[in-house]
Amino acid sequence: MKVDIIGAGISGLSTAISIKQHNKNIDVIVHEKNKKIGYNREGRKCGEGHTVEREWSKWIPEEKSYFNSILKGELLVGNKKIIYYKKPGQAYILNRPEFICQLARKAKKLGVIIKTDDKVKSIKDLDGKYIVDASGCPSFVKKELEIKQGLVGIGYQQTLEKSNSFYTDKIKVFYTGELGYFWIFPRNPKKKEINVGIGVYNDSKVNLKKVLEEFKIREHITGKINYSISGLIPAGLQRPLKHNNILFVGDTGVGTLPINGQGIYRALISGDIAGKCIAHNQVEKYPKIINQEFIKWDIIGKSFAKINIVLKHIGPKAVLFFVKKFIAYGKIMFH
Repeated sequence: MKVDIIGAGISGLSTAISIKQHNKNIDVIVHEKNKKIGYNREGRKCGEGHTVEREWSKWIPEEKSYFNSILKGELLVGNKKIIYYKKPGQAYILNRPEFICQLARKAKKLGVIIKTDDKVKSIKDLDGKYIVDASGCPSFVKKELEIKQGLVGIGYQQTLEKSNSFYTDKIKVFYTGELGYFWIFPRNPKKKEINVGIGVYNDSKVNLKKVLEEFKIREHITGKINYSISGLIPAGLQRPLKHNNILFVGDTGVGTLPINGQGIYRALISGDIAGKCIAHNQVEKYPKIINQEFIKWDIIGKSFAKINIVLKHIGPKAVLFFVKKFIAYGKIMFH
């Protein structure tokens, strides 16, 4: 049996690894449109925060695959500060391109074939018994199948070096009540580098670069921009999770946690589950298992995002009041 996987990112490679771990006799081909694994524009398309808990411990990054071990998180809602603590080895800021390379090396050792500079133009060109769409957001496969996209937001991020806001083991997330949320994550300590960004829902007309610059001034954040990127943020489950012989993983399937855009562990878990289902010829179970894993936070997170959108028309104070109550009621785990 042959399986075609579109995209050699985190979810695509975790799927490939999982298939081979559970059934080494399956031929797995990963099609990557870029010439290099990890070290391409998609390789830096997130804040790079990653948590390791429960079964996620199998995805511990190697020494070169992360920059910092995170011990403290600060969630700031207006003038209220909520602090979360992590044990050593539970949370990281990844060197995401190198983490993807770590997964690629593992996949190749298991016998996975990774084809670079190999852009799939149509699913009709693939002849695998199963196809795994790990192409990211937006999904070109769903566009080809004329499947509507779920709730999405927009993100914009800058990487600043020699920043006065670099703290080795601490990350910050801000809810201002004006738009969405901002983040400050410590990246490369050798450069005193940070990732600072903004995520919003259904506000495509907003100039995110301008808003982020205003945020940097307000928070007295300095540093030289050496990298910037923007893109869509798929909020929560992006149904359908399966279409005929196609399984959707990562951003194309499970998306990110709508509350804070966290998506790396979701990508890894969805790939792991898809791989098991394919290896054991039980692909029909994939949507049910994914729902069991993510549905609770999907409902909570999407409700959070949609109510936020409505309250923005009332004013920042209404948003902040709701966020404070929501966090107190939901006891949100901050990753």
